[in-house]
Amino acid sequence: MEEQRIDEDQKTVGAEQQVDEGAAHEEATGSPASGEGENGFRSAANDLAVLQAELEALNDRHLRLAAEFDNYRKRIDRERAEFRVRAQAEIVERLLEVLDDLQRVSEYSLENVTAEALLEGMQLVEKKMRHVLESAGLEPIDPKGEYFNPTTMEALMTVPAEHPEEDEVVVDVFQKGYRYGNVLIRPARVRVKKYEG
Repeated sequence: MEEQRIDEDQKTVGAEQQVDEGAAHEEATGSPASGEGENGFRSAANDLAVLQAELEALNDRHLRLAAEFDNYRKRIDRERAEFRVRAQAEIVERLLEVLDDLQRVSEYSLENVTAEALLEGMQLVEKKMRHVLESAGLEPIDPKGEYFNPTTMEALMTVPAEHPEEDEVVVDVFQKGYRYGNVLIRPARVRVKKYEG
């Protein structure tokens, strides 16, 4: 009986040592002892499956956003092109009235019209066309009497200046320049005074 008791004490001490060793192993490695390894593997597999599902959801979301952005870009490009066409159509529509006036002038018979009346008609057409273009945003550049500006003018000729303060002053404008918004359509072609003292 005493031997039986010693055996039981040894078994109890052995079991306690196994529990202590298992706890120490789990603390050191972060994974459960061999008895719980299967449960840990299942937990890691579940975590991996959850992460893969999240990755697939994020990838799907990314692809959808990329497709939406591509569609948005195409729609904006299409709207810009349509706006450009509409704006050009409005200007062309206004110019059609001027074209009609020019056609009417060209149909006049020289026997029935005086030169003064023809000139007056042409001046009215020119005024109407200038009004149409200026209302669309075209600005004339007529720099007579101003200092020469190479960004908006082109000097075709120079003439001598008598005084130093007249140097680089525009004397004549051979052809007006035009600007549309911030874009120079054509520079003014001018004659400029040059002082050579």
